[in-house]
Amino acid sequence: MENLQRRDKINYYLDLAETVSQRSTCLRRRYGAVIVKNDEVISTGYVGAPRGRKNCSDMKYCLRSQMGIPRGERYELCRSVHAEANAIICAPRRDMIGSTLYLVGQEIESGAYIENAVCCSMCKRLVINAGISQVIVRDDNNTYRILEVADWVENDESLNGELGY
Repeated sequence: MENLQRRDKINYYLDLAETVSQRSTCLRRRYGAVIVKNDEVISTGYVGAPRGRKNCSDMKYCLRSQMGIPRGERYELCRSVHAEANAIICAPRRDMIGSTLYLVGQEIESGAYIENAVCCSMCKRLVINAGISQVIVRDDNNTYRILEVADWVENDESLNGELGY
């Protein structure tokens, strides 16, 4: 019998997040999030309009694209709830304290992984208040970045006037 090659655990959870992202309804980018604590999946989330509202994929247009708004800006014009927010909404805070959020984003047109993907400023606030300790973001099929949420608290980009990502 050959040696069985197992996927490392971090990429396993990132693969789950990528699968979750397949439910996204955004016409620009597909994101999936998985919250894990003690090797147990607590919650998942993908990008989509609030329950009962029409998705951009249903309407066949994106207002932000039509207006030429770049990534990371003017989210009040977006119909969607982000993957991280949807995962957080669906989990009890007591289960998220000390957990890890796995995040995967891909461009719709090319399927390429989103370069330098990270939570937006709104989602960073949600992640901080949820008690999540780390966010692990996929850069390609096998590599990722581990972000410490405590660094987001310590280095508050909103105090420096930084926008978006």
